[in-house]
Amino acid sequence: MMDALSVVSQLRDLASEPQNREVIVQDQGCLPGLVLFLDHQSPEVLLATLQTLRYLAELSPNIPTMKNELGMMVSLENLMARDGLSVDITSLAQEVYDILRAPINPVPRTPERERRKKPQFFLNSTNKKAKSVTLHIQGLDSTEQRSMCEEALLKVKGVISFTFQMASKRCTVRIRSDLPTESLASAIAATKVLSAQQVVKNESGDEVFIPLKAAGVEVPQNSALPDYLPEEEDSPEKEVDRAISRTTAKDDASGSWLSSAASFLTRSFYW
Repeated sequence: MMDALSVVSQLRDLASEPQNREVIVQDQGCLPGLVLFLDHQSPEVLLATLQTLRYLAELSPNIPTMKNELGMMVSLENLMARDGLSVDITSLAQEVYDILRAPINPVPRTPERERRKKPQFFLNSTNKKAKSVTLHIQGLDSTEQRSMCEEALLKVKGVISFTFQMASKRCTVRIRSDLPTESLASAIAATKVLSAQQVVKNESGDEVFIPLKAAGVEVPQNSALPDYLPEEEDSPEKEVDRAISRTTAKDDASGSWLSSAASFLTRSFYW
């Protein structure tokens, strides 16, 4: 049974994979549904929706379509001005809004940039061998530091995906279950200007920072930046194929997952 949070979370996970972003935006139901979700009362749904839009806006050709989608810019403006929301939500709404408003200036892609844009760091997030780690990163104060942190994480073999919450100086990293969290701290500390602590909840449900050993920790390196992140038994290609099939098998008689999600989105709201 679908609900708002599960649907938008699945869309966010699909949008984290670069090869799915164009298809999601072109679907007739998903983008209008995401706009409707921007008026949702649940903070969790709002944050997941904004994260999805942020992923989709990574693909420059998507930006005009997203900007011109009925209600998109107005809903983002309303969200930025809405009282009682966390700074993570309002800041991310502002970031998406600024991206959609900014003129599109294509950045020339060198072979090195092309390699780093490959989807190996955004494998299907339902991978059973993956885990999520939330880091508080001291020094994460600007886009320059964010780029520096991205560069450090991209070099770590075993990192699958990551998203930033700049307002709270946090980064949520999805990694293979056999990769020690200390490896992330060590890679980040190697920048000489950033340091990381793990964010966890204690028995009372309060968030606490756990120091991570950074010195002397071996960091597995991505040397040749392979097309897919290798795993011992489960082929990531199979996982990616399943993700892609959800968004591209539109002619399937049973209907794709994406079509079902789009149908849910358009049915779930009353004006």
